Amino acid sequence: MKMEEMRLIPYHVESTVEQTSEVPKGIELIQAPEIWDESKKGKGVVVAVIDTGVQTDHPDLADRIIGGYNFTSDYDNDPNNFYDNNGHGTHVSGTIAASENDQGVVGVAPEASILALKVLTSEGSGQYDWIIKGIQYATNWKGAGGERVGVISMSLGGPEDVPEMHQAIIEAVNSGIPVVVAAGNEGDNREDTFEYSYPGSYNEVIEVGAVDLDLKLASFSDTNTEVDVVAPGVQILSTYPQNKYAVLSGTSMATPHVSGAIALLKNLTSTYFDRELTEAELYAQLIRRTLPLGYRGSSEGNGIVSLDLLSQIQKVIKPATEQKS
Repeated sequence: MKMEEMRLIPYHVESTVEQTSEVPKGIELIQAPEIWDESKKGKGVVVAVIDTGVQTDHPDLADRIIGGYNFTSDYDNDPNNFYDNNGHGTHVSGTIAASENDQGVVGVAPEASILALKVLTSEGSGQYDWIIKGIQYATNWKGAGGERVGVISMSLGGPEDVPEMHQAIIEAVNSGIPVVVAAGNEGDNREDTFEYSYPGSYNEVIEVGAVDLDLKLASFSDTNTEVDVVAPGVQILSTYPQNKYAVLSGTSMATPHVSGAIALLKNLTSTYFDRELTEAELYAQLIRRTLPLGYRGSSEGNGIVSLDLLSQIQKVIKPATEQKS
């Protein structure tokens, strides 16, 4: 196939800091801490982060990395060196699974594991062939303890619909793996015009748009007919190379919130149903836990992810049912 290039969805670095100690507001907004106990904080779930790699020795991530692979030309094509030389992959990984260690930040699923698949170079670009191989690797990967990938997270995109990439995603989904993808940052702040980026616009993926920390739709967030949900993507604090932390904005930052949320839901639902759910069932469980914000479906999909929403509804309706009994 023709070796086209895909790029990171553009993002903005707001600031960097040497130290911090907090649960980022985005994690709180999607109500992740409220379901940590019943979801075991994502323990045992492997999230494949297909990105620029990861800082494997970052104090908030070192315990979370289960493996990785470098598909790029960086590091003289060394497949075993998937160290992040850009920053994006480290930031995304922290939002998904930064450890709860009384320092730095905490991820959505702080006991989940990260499989870091480096498909983009230090410049944030990569050949479609690398992306496709990364998706296939995640689909077929098996850990030393028999682990399999539970979620694929991709905060990347491009304007081209590449059939081979689409097929790789279909195979991942058919194997039971939800594929979470950023919607893109080409939005023009109008709900009546659509912007399409791939792989986000494929129907099989879970396409994520961005809202700010006041739950307003981000002006840059792509709107189109395939948006599934929105999550915090403006001024998101997470891990960054050189043991630092950074505040970044973009649908790239919204996507890992949803990837981490699915890691939590995998554990929560398998306990409740006494079985592993299919990809379609996991998607349905995610959508059950969304709250519409008043925008068009092509802007917010089903709404913002609100992981504790069902418990909150139950508290409201329980008195009424008790009165009837």
